[in-house]
Amino acid sequence: MTGAIEDRRPSLLSRIVRKALVWFYRRRGWKAVGTPPADGRCVIVAAPHTSNWDFVNFIGLTEDLGLKPYFMAKDSLFKWPLGGFMRDMGGVSIDRKARKNVVDAMVAEFARRDRFMLTVAPEGTRGKVGQWRSGFYHIALKAGVPMVVGMMDYGTKTGGLGPAIWPSGDYEADMRKIFEIYRTVTPKHPDRGLTSLPENTDA
Repeated sequence: MTGAIEDRRPSLLSRIVRKALVWFYRRRGWKAVGTPPADGRCVIVAAPHTSNWDFVNFIGLTEDLGLKPYFMAKDSLFKWPLGGFMRDMGGVSIDRKARKNVVDAMVAEFARRDRFMLTVAPEGTRGKVGQWRSGFYHIALKAGVPMVVGMMDYGTKTGGLGPAIWPSGDYEADMRKIFEIYRTVTPKHPDRGLTSLPENTDA
């Protein structure tokens, strides 16, 4: 690890947007729960992702928990005039054309940062869930960090961080643990939730 990455001062626009999102979240009566890893290094599994409200609630929940999560976004979004805003919001640029290199790129980000909580929505869509992408698992495995279950229960208006699961290399066994946790969570649209054990799409 080469040392901490200095945080840039967020722009006025990003501060206004974040405050607005947190305001909407708090008006809706949600409660944040959970504790992040002590060293602030993990992959947050953000599922099930069934509504645009998930993003608003996620920003609010992480604000209440005092977290600064990061997320991957295509490199074209980091050009002027959106580049600074995307970085302020926690965006990390990736080249989606080099799909096989995304895992290695994120492992390199973990290697060069003292603290890095990478949020990944394995479904990649707000529609009805088909098959999870397993890249999040391989990032955690190769980076040597735990997967933290990100939960958003619309039934109880409770969300935040669930248990940390260390990848063992046995994908099916590890996914079974995650699946059992998500079976207890009610998404915004229950009919779009996870219904079967995710396969290892990168195997």
